[in-house]
Amino acid sequence: MSTTKTFEENLKDLETIVSKLESGEVPLEEAISEFQKGMLLSKNLQKTLDEAEKTLVKVMQADGTETEMDS
Repeated sequence: MSTTKTFEENLKDLETIVSKLESGEVPLEEAISEFQKGMLLSKNLQKTLDEAEKTLVKVMQADGTETEMDS
C-alpha cells in the first residue's frame, strides 16, 4: 500500500536527509542508511526530470519550433 509521492515531496525528503547528514549529529549506521535513501531519491528525481525533458522536447518538436536536444 505504498503511495506515490510527488516530485516536490521527494525533493523535500531529500533536502531533509541532506540537512540531517550535514548536521553531523547522526549515528554512523543511521547516516549510512539515510545516505542510501538519499541516493535512491536523487536517482528517482533525476529520472523524473529526464522524462519531463523528453516530453517537453516532443511537444516542442510537434509545434515545429524546436529540434531534438543534445544531452
